[in-house]
Amino acid sequence: MVLGRKVSPEVAEHHAADKELAGELRDRLAAAQDAEREFHAAQVEGRPLDRLRPLAVAYDRALYAALLAAEAAERVAMGPKVYEHGDAKQRRAAQIAARKARAKASVRPYVHEVDRLRTLREAHKLAVRTTSAAHV
Repeated sequence: MVLGRKVSPEVAEHHAADKELAGELRDRLAAAQDAEREFHAAQVEGRPLDRLRPLAVAYDRALYAALLAAEAAERVAMGPKVYEHGDAKQRRAAQIAARKARAKASVRPYVHEVDRLRTLREAHKLAVRTTSAAHV
C-alpha cells in the first residue's frame, strides 16, 4: 500500500526528468571546474582576447549546465509538491511548499549550491567581456 498524495502524470514526468538531470550534477560540476581551470590558465598565459573568448563562453556554458542540474537536484530534494501546475490555487500551494521545503536541512545544501553557481556565473559575466568592441 502506497501512502502519500497522488501526483498528476505531468508532475510525475517533470519529477522523473529532474531526477535524471540531478544525477548528472557531479559530472557537470566537474566539467565546469575543468572549463574554469582551462580558462584561467589561458588568462595567466596572456592569450589574446580572440583566443580567450571561446574558453570564456565554454566556461559560462558549463556553469549554466551545472546550474540547471543543481536546480533539478534542489527540486528533487524538495519533493513533487513543489511543481507548479493546474490553476492559480495549486500554483500558489506549490510556491508555499517550495518556500517551506527550502528551509529543511536536507534541502539547504542544494539551495546553497544553486546560489553559489549563480554567483559564479554572474561574477564571470561581469568580469569577462565576451563580445568584441565592434558589437557594443
